[in-house]
Amino acid sequence: MKKVAIIGVGQSAFVRKYPGSIRELAFEGFKEAVTDAGITAKDIDASVFCSAPEYDKQRSPSAVIAEYLGLNPQPTFYVESLCSSSSTGLKLAYSMVASGAHDVVAVIGLQKMSEISSAESQERMGRGADIQWESPFGTMMPAYYAMHAQAHMAKYGTTLEDLAAVRVKAATYGQINDRAVYRKAVTPEMFTNPEDMMSNLVSSPLRVGDCCANADGTSCLIVASEEKAKLFSKKPVWILGVGAASASVNLTGRDKLYGLKAAEQAAQAAYKMAGVGPKDIDVAEVHDCFTIAELLAYEALGFAEPGGAKDLIRGKETYKEGSIPVNVDGGLLSKGHPIGATGGSQVRTIVLQLRGEAGDMQVKDPQIGLVHNIGGVGIYGNVTILGNQ
Repeated sequence: MKKVAIIGVGQSAFVRKYPGSIRELAFEGFKEAVTDAGITAKDIDASVFCSAPEYDKQRSPSAVIAEYLGLNPQPTFYVESLCSSSSTGLKLAYSMVASGAHDVVAVIGLQKMSEISSAESQERMGRGADIQWESPFGTMMPAYYAMHAQAHMAKYGTTLEDLAAVRVKAATYGQINDRAVYRKAVTPEMFTNPEDMMSNLVSSPLRVGDCCANADGTSCLIVASEEKAKLFSKKPVWILGVGAASASVNLTGRDKLYGLKAAEQAAQAAYKMAGVGPKDIDVAEVHDCFTIAELLAYEALGFAEPGGAKDLIRGKETYKEGSIPVNVDGGLLSKGHPIGATGGSQVRTIVLQLRGEAGDMQVKDPQIGLVHNIGGVGIYGNVTILGNQ
C-alpha cells in the first residue's frame, strides 16, 4: 500500500441559509482546496461526492456538481453514511490512492439543508433510524442522544453542568472561527436562566444549548499519492490511520447506551493502523452534534476512562492549552452541522493545525491529530489519524 497525503483543504462558511445552488456552494470549498494544493481540476483523477441525499432536491447531485467543477470525464463516486459521509469519502479516496488506482482524488462534502423546512429536516433525520420499529414512535435525533445522556448520567454521575461546560468551550472557539454559524459567547448562567433560549428544554436532559444547528456548507479535501504530494505540496499531511465500524441501527441491538461502540471500534482500528495510541494525539476534532456526544467521544477515543469524560471538561483539559485539545474550532456546536460537509470540515481543521496554519485556534506544535466523525446515532463510526511527518 502506498503512502497517501492530504495536499489541499477547503471549506465554505457554514451558514443558516445559502442563497445559491448546491453547485455554487460546492465550488466555494473546491476552489479553496485546489488553490491550497496548487493544482487545477485537470490534475484530479477522480472525485468522491458526499452528502445525505434526502435533503437535496437534485437527484444524483454528484453529476451536476462534477460538471460544474470541470471534473468530467474523470470518474465520480457518491458516498452516503449520514453525518459521517465525507469522512467515509476520505476513507474511500485513501483506498483508491493507496491501491494505485488513482493519484489525485477530490473529496467533496456538501449539504444545503435550507432547501427544506426545519420540521422536514427533523423528520428526515428521524428516518435515519429504522422506519419500521423506531422512527414512527418519535425518536428524532435529540431524543436518541437524550437517552444516551440519561444513561451516562445514571451510570457515571455526569451532570447538566458538565453538558453546559462543553457548549461553553465550543463557544469560546466559535467566536474566533470566521467559518462558524454561531459566533457568540455562551456562559453557564445561560443554561439556568429560564428567560434565555439556551435553557429551553428540547428532550430531557438536553436543552437548546446542548444541540448543534443545521447549516448549509461544503468542504473539500485533495488526496494524493506520495509522488504527487511531493510534487505539488510543501506541507503534505499524511494519512496514518483510517478506522471504521458500524452498529445496529436499532438501540435494542446495542450492548449499552452510555457509549458508542462503533466509535470505540473505529478508534481501535485507526490506532492500530497508525501505530499510535490516545496519548500520542496532540489535537482532535470530535463529532459534537450534542454536548453529550463530545463526552462520549472522549471515552470512546481513550482520552478518558469510562466515566472520566466529565473530569476532562471540568479540568479544562480539552481546551487549547490543555493536555488534549478538542474542537478548538468550535466544533459542530458552534460551526453548525451541514451533514455531508461536516467530516471534511473536521479534517480541514486538523490539517491546518498540523501545518501550523490555524491562526488564533492554533495548538502548540502538534505532530499527530485525530478526527472522530459519527453517522446517525452511532450507526457509523469513522476515526482518521493524520500526521505531519
